Amino acid sequence: MKKVPWMIVVCEWIWKAILVNWCWFAFTILGLGVLGFFPASAALFTVVRKWLRKDTDIPVLKTFKDTYFKEWKRTNAIGLVFYGIGLFLFIDLRIVDQVMTGFLANLLYIFLYILVFVLLLSVGYFFAIYAHYELSNKGYIKQAFLFALTSLPSTVLIVIGLTVIGYAINQYPGLTAFISAVAPALWMMRVCLSRFTALERRAQQQ
Repeated sequence: MKKVPWMIVVCEWIWKAILVNWCWFAFTILGLGVLGFFPASAALFTVVRKWLRKDTDIPVLKTFKDTYFKEWKRTNAIGLVFYGIGLFLFIDLRIVDQVMTGFLANLLYIFLYILVFVLLLSVGYFFAIYAHYELSNKGYIKQAFLFALTSLPSTVLIVIGLTVIGYAINQYPGLTAFISAVAPALWMMRVCLSRFTALERRAQQQ
């Protein structure tokens, strides 16, 4: 079999990355943002997980679309829990801002922002867990928070990677349309797959 020139392979992968990035934007907008974010992100993580597990010949658009519509109801049901927690934290921050002052207010600010950070991490872990495991809705939420609270090395790697990606996009805003969704998803899924593999290996040894 004739070997495909590396330039063609690179161009194909660039196109796949751009396509799934555009799919994420389009399907998020299709769900009017709030109702599109969770199913679109679940579809995005499903695609990049397949890539990372060497299933590279999947039809990107079909896989994304099928996952989006199949998981729309369930991911939004779980998403409502995360949205609810986020709203609760936002209201608490507004209350502290408008009612309290001084040292206690600063302590509460720090505590609440830590909780916001944990919530955002949990959302990211949720998508990776959702793409990899079959759990109950409650199980997904529980495991997402457990990973955020207990997987410090993975969290550090994720934060470093997302910081680098964010810096690159900030320096070159034109990259937003091409990698702003797929690059973070690829990095998070890669880190999480390593963590999942380690946990599964440990479970088998017990």
